[in-house]
Amino acid sequence: MISDDSRRVSVLLGVLFGLAGMGSSSAAIALPLLGSDLGVGVGDATWTITLYVLMLAVTTAVYGRVSDLVGVRLPLLVGIGLMTAGALVAAFAPTFEVLLLGRVLQGAGAAAVPTLGVAVLSKRYDGEVRGVALGRLAGMAAAISCLGPLAGGLLEHAFGWRAVMALPILGVAVIPFLWRALSPDGSGASLDVLGAVLVAATAAGLVLLVQSPATGLVIAVLGGALLVLGVPAVTWRVRSRPHGFLPLSVVRDGTVVRSSLAAAAVPAAWFAHLVAVPAVLVHEGWEAWQVGLLLVPSAVLAMVMPRTAGLLLTRIGSASSLGLAGIVATLALLLAALGTWLVSPAVLVVAVALVTVSFGLGQPALIATVGESVALDVRGVALGVATLLFLVGGSVGSAVVGGLGEVIGIPASLAVLAAVPVLGLVALVPEVRRVPEPV
Repeated sequence: MISDDSRRVSVLLGVLFGLAGMGSSSAAIALPLLGSDLGVGVGDATWTITLYVLMLAVTTAVYGRVSDLVGVRLPLLVGIGLMTAGALVAAFAPTFEVLLLGRVLQGAGAAAVPTLGVAVLSKRYDGEVRGVALGRLAGMAAAISCLGPLAGGLLEHAFGWRAVMALPILGVAVIPFLWRALSPDGSGASLDVLGAVLVAATAAGLVLLVQSPATGLVIAVLGGALLVLGVPAVTWRVRSRPHGFLPLSVVRDGTVVRSSLAAAAVPAAWFAHLVAVPAVLVHEGWEAWQVGLLLVPSAVLAMVMPRTAGLLLTRIGSASSLGLAGIVATLALLLAALGTWLVSPAVLVVAVALVTVSFGLGQPALIATVGESVALDVRGVALGVATLLFLVGGSVGSAVVGGLGEVIGIPASLAVLAAVPVLGLVALVPEVRRVPEPV
């Protein structure tokens, strides 16, 4: 394994990951202005976030499997190309419908980054070097994502909402510096297209269903139908083609399933904070750039998290580290509930800092746990499935705040969401008990 370039490669991949995350965190600031400019209300404008996250979630596993077959280089180039094209279409969209098309392309392309980024690090490094590299990637991604609302607010104020939509174009500049680290080698096997479509449709149904409290009954029915029809269809496909798009060995791996479910609570808390904190403070009269400034301390914290995460992964193990991330996420949500109820910026700063710590530890812990539990030839798809569930967790967080928050209020919705990491901890108990803890 190569280790002398781990810092450079992980930082560059973290920048790409952060720019993909900015696609949601910065664009949320631009919703009111783009809605008035294109003649739609803020409620309809939120589809620009919903469709982006939907495509981000449902295509992660596709990129993971493709990387197993043809290597990382080609699918990552395709992903960055789609992300760039989508950003350009969105930035110059003459109508709201064209804007939505651009956001779909952007989300489909951005999905390549988290899956293939961690696949590069997992394949290229091992041991403590890999743990530190994964932590550094997560820390850089979290730092840039934290700065998304500030960057979006400043860009919108200076140049308008179209400049905010164009932010992900910066990802193109990173690729030349990563070129040598991107493996062009894969197994050469064919892609199970039907399996990919069934998994994507089922995942889309789940994402639509969990977001339906904010998007209405029609979306709930559509999501439910896709889920009800998709689950047996995927089950049939896995059984009939055990080495297809979704390998039976991955589906039956309890470590992959339990760890992914537990880790999903981390982005649920993360996206809940990104939605709730600006919503409450803007309602109190804050400007978008002022809300962004509130997240700057968390961006700084995210930068120093990687080494801590790497040390914890080495000393207490990946399963225990994932459990610790869940505990911190619970505390962050409870503090955020208190902070939004009191409208206390000080409390909210601490809450966002805690959820940043949770994210900076939880993601590398998930990747390490999954990477160590599956064979090398299916590691890409296993990481893709894990990342899929990870991102669906983010959709749950934003849907609970956006949907349930309208009924019981944002503070109460955050308190309800705090139960999700607890359920994740329950799912993780067998892994913590099974894995011997390092001395």
